[in-house]
Amino acid sequence: MTSSTAVTPEKQGSLLGTLIIIPWANEPAPDSDGPVTPFLLVCSRGDGREGPEAGTKALRAELEKAGLPIGESVTDLTRETRSSVSLLVEAEQAVLTLPFLHVQCPVSPQWQKAAYETGSAYLMCALRPWPEAVQGKPVGAEQLRAFVSDEQMVPTSARCLVPVRRVRT
Repeated sequence: MTSSTAVTPEKQGSLLGTLIIIPWANEPAPDSDGPVTPFLLVCSRGDGREGPEAGTKALRAELEKAGLPIGESVTDLTRETRSSVSLLVEAEQAVLTLPFLHVQCPVSPQWQKAAYETGSAYLMCALRPWPEAVQGKPVGAEQLRAFVSDEQMVPTSARCLVPVRRVRT
């Protein structure tokens, strides 16, 4: 289980509505030596001031302006020297910055450890609204799996690998 963090329309000042941020990590098979991968999901609840369709169009436009294409390919931002997307992970908090969004959400110690070990996190920005996801309420593993593995999710999402940054002391 994981809980969601949200940016409300009042804070956002756009048609996007409430944006939900959900961190999770994959669980490799017990007999596998594969790494744990940290994920972040960004999606709207579909509650923007002009409804879910307008919110979807607004989110698509923002993602495209940020250079994140919608569809099949995964954009590897770990190889970019300049990107409008950044992820700071420190003290079991992930701070995600996109040109249209700046949000901090709690992450588990396992998520943070995986982010440090891999040096990156997989970001999925879904155009499909998820009205059932509510700020601060737990999202069950099966509910999350059903949402992110839906056959329409990949072609209607921007997906990228984001480098993990840390505070320098």
